[in-house]
Amino acid sequence: MKPDEQLVPGGKRAALYYRVSTSDQSTAQQERDLRRFARARGFTIYNEYRDTAFSGAAKSRPASDRLMEDARKRRFDVVLVWRFDRFARSTTHLLSALNGFRHLPIDFISYNENMDASSPMGEAMFTIVTAIAKLERDIIRERVAAGVRQAMKERRSCCRREIKETDPAICRQIRELRQQGFGMAAIGKCVELSSRTVWRFLCGAEASLHIQ
Repeated sequence: MKPDEQLVPGGKRAALYYRVSTSDQSTAQQERDLRRFARARGFTIYNEYRDTAFSGAAKSRPASDRLMEDARKRRFDVVLVWRFDRFARSTTHLLSALNGFRHLPIDFISYNENMDASSPMGEAMFTIVTAIAKLERDIIRERVAAGVRQAMKERRSCCRREIKETDPAICRQIRELRQQGFGMAAIGKCVELSSRTVWRFLCGAEASLHIQ
């Protein structure tokens, strides 16, 4: 179907987006549902954008990219999608797109979820999606922070074990050699320890981990 082809006279210009993940799948069902919906709402179909054999996780999809470019040029007034996951790869991606559409302004309708962003219910769902996206970001941030804390804890524990297992005389020798300007590799050769063990010991010493 070519741009600007009208199924019904007048009405808002609609962009219809379809996607399937593999080449052996078909967008036929999505096309039937969205075209019928467009007719029922009195929309003029500006264009249909179709991504075939593109995973929902793909960061770049040719038809989706064209749709967003046409949206920025205000070539249509409403975007119709069959389902959220046909259009967006994540809640964050969906929220970003919805925010962009709202500022243009362009309406967004998801057929299966029965969401019309221009309606009061759609506004409520947009608020919920925003909250979910924020929750996802907070969870990811906390997981990263917890991972960093655990890594630091394991590093300190490893350093303490190596210090305790090292002979006090060798520890003194390491300090003395370091004060004389020797590097980690040279000190390691002298005391028959790996340069990494020497480095960890010195890190612990600088952090006031004392050997009795």
